[in-house]
Amino acid sequence: MNLIDVTKSLGTEDQCLDFLERMHWPNGIRCLACESEKISTITRTVDPTKKRSEKKQNKRTRLYACLECGKRFTSTAGSVFHGSHLPLTTWFMAIAIVMDAKKGMSALQLKQHLGIGSYRTAWYMVHRIRKAMVELFPTKMKGVVEIDETYIGGKSIRRGNRRDGRTTWRDKKDTVIGMRERGGRVRFFHVADTKLETMKKIFDRHISSETKRIMTDSAVVYDFAMDKDFQRVHRMVNHSKEWVKYGDINVHTNTVESAFSLLKRGLIGSFHRVSIKHLHRYLAEFEHRFNARKDENRFEQMVRRMLSTEGIEYKQLTADPA
Repeated sequence: MNLIDVTKSLGTEDQCLDFLERMHWPNGIRCLACESEKISTITRTVDPTKKRSEKKQNKRTRLYACLECGKRFTSTAGSVFHGSHLPLTTWFMAIAIVMDAKKGMSALQLKQHLGIGSYRTAWYMVHRIRKAMVELFPTKMKGVVEIDETYIGGKSIRRGNRRDGRTTWRDKKDTVIGMRERGGRVRFFHVADTKLETMKKIFDRHISSETKRIMTDSAVVYDFAMDKDFQRVHRMVNHSKEWVKYGDINVHTNTVESAFSLLKRGLIGSFHRVSIKHLHRYLAEFEHRFNARKDENRFEQMVRRMLSTEGIEYKQLTADPA
């Protein structure tokens, strides 16, 4: 569903609630506590003429009561939508916009497009969408996998170590490791460094033993961080020379570098500046949107993810990192 489809078919609160219920309970509404099917519906009315300060926030128009255990719940309980005073119509339009914005959508743009009252509300909203984009249980990468690193933020200084002892350009930037299957998925990791132990953990956790080939640049840390099985399928390319060919496979990292290019164009062009504290969520956004780009049901899948993702409090987002 694109933005036009969302505004046509999910233009009212009742339509949005019907949609959420189908996503949440495909086999019929059940109690969240005891799984009972004996449910009573309580319909509430909200006066649209009242100001927000004159009515309770998050007062959904449809409430359920379990006739077995007595628990009351809504279709948004335990999800990212829970506790939000924004109408579901606004939420759904925001999801459609963020999912289709190839280079991302800033909170300020979202505020202007959807008429959200404040930048703070829009910023909080889009971070909750990003939280649902985080892949909690990713499968390991297979096939031909390209790996590379890039550096984000800070000031660019000339490459190389400085003999005067001053910090180098790498000390001023944050490191992002990228992995991409040729013709498949991409993964981004915000890491503290590219030392041996850091890279070894990434290889062990995210690359399958069934991988056909692993392509990297000529940085020696890659080969040292791999076990013997990975080393046998590892091929390196020297960017200062032309790429080479092993059998029927071209050795290059152009595929993962194109994903980095899209990420950087988004961070620079759409967001201009991102907090390093939240960088992992921005990486999750670009990763998820890229991997779902060919899925015709990506909107529905995203709503389903948000229903199974717990919300995050505003104070958690603004708190100093531990």
